[in-house]
Order: sequence, then structure tokens, then C-alpha cells
Amino acid sequence: MRAKSLTLKRAKRLRRAMTPPETRLWVRLRSRSADRPNFRRQYPHDPYILDFYCPEAKLAVEVDGWVHTLEAQAAHDERRDAFLKAKGVEVMRLLAADVMADPDGAAEAVWERAILRGRGE
Repeated sequence: MRAKSLTLKRAKRLRRAMTPPETRLWVRLRSRSADRPNFRRQYPHDPYILDFYCPEAKLAVEVDGWVHTLEAQAAHDERRDAFLKAKGVEVMRLLAADVMADPDGAAEAVWERAILRGRGE
């Protein structure tokens, strides 16, 4: 139980300290609409915290900065993705630079993937 409590506290802290690319994407994803799936930010999926998560589609969206190009972080990401895949969660990774350059396009790509996944495609 302690690990779960720590994960929840950490997720809350991360919600208050989102990176600029995460913030730009969240401003778009948080808008509620009948034709778009709902997302949550800094969602705890023990033992991990997902940048964004769509429960209906079981889609995790990760905004990756330069640190994800480092060998150790890439290995961690692979283990994390495998863990989530085993739980039925698909991980969609976006480059932070791409989100900063075209946040509307990034949000549209996320919504499109979530809609398709929600339909079982």
C-alpha cells in the first residue's frame, strides 16, 4: 500500500510541475467533447505515472524529451512499455519538440489513435 500512496503523491506533484510540451498538449486534450475521448494527466498506473491516459481506449501518451534518447532511459522506457502492454495498455510516444512545434497536430494524432483504439482497431 505504501508504494501506491507514494505513486499517488508523486502524480499529484507532477500535475503541478508539467513540462511546457506536456502543458501545451494538455490544454488541448482536456477539452471535453462528445466526439472525443477523455484523457487524464499524470495518471498513476502503479508503479508508473503516465503523462496522459485515456481509460476508454487504454491508451497512454508519453511526451519524450531529449533524455529519452539516452541509453539508460531508453532501456527503462522499453521495460515500462512492456509492462503496460502486458496490462493491455498501448503507449503512444510523441517527441517534445514535435508537440512544441505543432501542438494542435499532436492532439489530433492522439485523439485519432484513441478513437481507433476505442473501436478495437
